[in-house]
Amino acid sequence: MPAQSDAPRFPFPPSPVPYDPGPEMRELRAKCPVNKVQLPDDSMAWLVTGFDEAREVMIDQRYSRALVFAPGRELHGVEVTLADGMTAMDPPEHTRLRKLVAGAFTEKRIAALRPRVARIVDDLIEALLAGPRPADLSHSFSLMVPASVICVLLGVPIADVDLFHEWSNMMFGDWSRSRDQIDEAYADMSDYMSELITGKRKAPEDDLISALIDARDSAGKLTEDQLIQFCIGLLAAGHETTANAINMSFVALCQNPDELARLRADPGLIPAAVEEFLRYVITSGSGFVPLARVTREEVCLAGVTIPAGETVLPMLSVANRDPAAFDDPDRLDVGRAPRTHLRFGAGAHHCLGAQLARMELQEAFRGLLTRLPGLRMTVPMSELEFREGQIIASMRELPVTWDDA
Repeated sequence: MPAQSDAPRFPFPPSPVPYDPGPEMRELRAKCPVNKVQLPDDSMAWLVTGFDEAREVMIDQRYSRALVFAPGRELHGVEVTLADGMTAMDPPEHTRLRKLVAGAFTEKRIAALRPRVARIVDDLIEALLAGPRPADLSHSFSLMVPASVICVLLGVPIADVDLFHEWSNMMFGDWSRSRDQIDEAYADMSDYMSELITGKRKAPEDDLISALIDARDSAGKLTEDQLIQFCIGLLAAGHETTANAINMSFVALCQNPDELARLRADPGLIPAAVEEFLRYVITSGSGFVPLARVTREEVCLAGVTIPAGETVLPMLSVANRDPAAFDDPDRLDVGRAPRTHLRFGAGAHHCLGAQLARMELQEAFRGLLTRLPGLRMTVPMSELEFREGQIIASMRELPVTWDDA
């Protein structure tokens, strides 16, 4: 392994292709699936880019989430808002809290929700068809599909989407974003959620927030702070990640016209294509993801010895391009239907909303590819603008047009 002074600086410069790992990440992965890197505060961490190795970090309890947030450890970016939440915990406390909301995200519940999501998609496309061209797909569609769905699930007014989207953009910050900015956004969202909770205590509805209030008030399974943090996490993560996955997947399709034509000709491939998007499309902004672990004890990973107390960064999106796990991994193949990928993590912290996100992506592309003939970008990929300081590659806008039917 290189000496500390020789360790490369991370994060690396943005890739010229926004959904691609970039040359520095490929070079590092080819060298070894586990490499030491130097972070912006000059601390050291272990970057994990191999598929098997990243999965091991996610499922092996020797790699702790809770230790990332231990007293005395400095927090950066989005970690500031995660410190008191479920994602900052290890089992068994993480498992106990996760069970409180897991019932809302079962495969059966998601299947029952699909017709409603299809109607949301169709209504948004009707609005696009009735509006001017070019249209901004990012705000008018990609954001509104998951935001509308999570608002239905939680019981949040969809009219407030611009408010909570702006707060979540700020909260999903990387190391370059000041703690004051993140704290302010989190405080504003906390005040908003507290007010919403107060109203639902007086008049409960058939939604997840009302169910969590009951778990707090009747069963004592949550503290008030945990209740608020839970609701904020579900609202922010429940729309931000999927919105950017829709955007970036569409951009990747546009850069692979043969695969776009193949999918248009056979919409039955959409479920397989969505799994390929989830594998292939990288949506991290600065390269940081809120998945860090700290080793509880000395471990050996890919032949590399990592001492106890060290920070480990599993790069799941990059691991999904590992040639040891996927044939020709840098080729987009809408018929590939990868049997496994790490987009939603693995182990105890596997994404709670994975089935919901899959279904939203499937319905979104069903609508886009069957109802908007010749849908295409109106600017070259090099002109797309992304918000700075984000751990998620958040497009400012995605101008598109389409042919008349």
